[in-house]
Amino acid sequence: MSEKTHDDITYPALAAAFDSPLELHEETAARMRRMSHARPNAAPFDWDTPSATLTARMRMAMLPSGPKTKVIYVADDQWVPVSVVNYNVHILPGVPGLFVQLLEGLKAVLLGDKRLDHERKATRVLISTPLMESDIAEFLTTLQERVAVKGVKIGSYPRWGLRRNTVTLVGTDKEFVESLVEEVERETAGKRVLDEAELDEPGKLEAMEVKGNQISHPIPEQTGLADGVKNLKIGE
Repeated sequence: MSEKTHDDITYPALAAAFDSPLELHEETAARMRRMSHARPNAAPFDWDTPSATLTARMRMAMLPSGPKTKVIYVADDQWVPVSVVNYNVHILPGVPGLFVQLLEGLKAVLLGDKRLDHERKATRVLISTPLMESDIAEFLTTLQERVAVKGVKIGSYPRWGLRRNTVTLVGTDKEFVESLVEEVERETAGKRVLDEAELDEPGKLEAMEVKGNQISHPIPEQTGLADGVKNLKIGE
């Protein structure tokens, strides 16, 4: 995602990664000029007079270019585009409200192009395990290699500061995904859940060191980190 700020490096980084040089995208620059509205307390600004502010604004219209790129406008009331590199990497803004709006618009575009099959819904299974990711990595790697041909994705997600981690099974063949559950539960000493916090103990936010099926005392430095996460206040 791109934050569309002066210090954002998303466009330059992806342009370099996919050998798609940055260039001023004239249509995006024109839309920005046409649709941007000055805030009541903003300093005077002239689109036709060179300035540091103008340079900063034009930087937001510097997009990856080349044969494998595309620029899509999915919202009539927004100048911000969805920039595409390597045919299939779509760059969206990081501002939450704008991200959601453009994502909804992009969904409609992809469905219209028949690049998404909305009839094939994915099945996602969560397995809660007390084992550390490193303890089950070999099994999960082998499993992923085995089920890849069926389009199933195996995920492993550490839950820092908590006693249990999460393994996910995702695929469009529901029957096949369901057939894997018993094996994954057995090999990870886990249990299927509907929510990854389902088996958490109320009031417990403690990092545990797990070896095999044995849980030892909390790891001090991780417990301190967990306490910090627990007490973190957003927006203050």
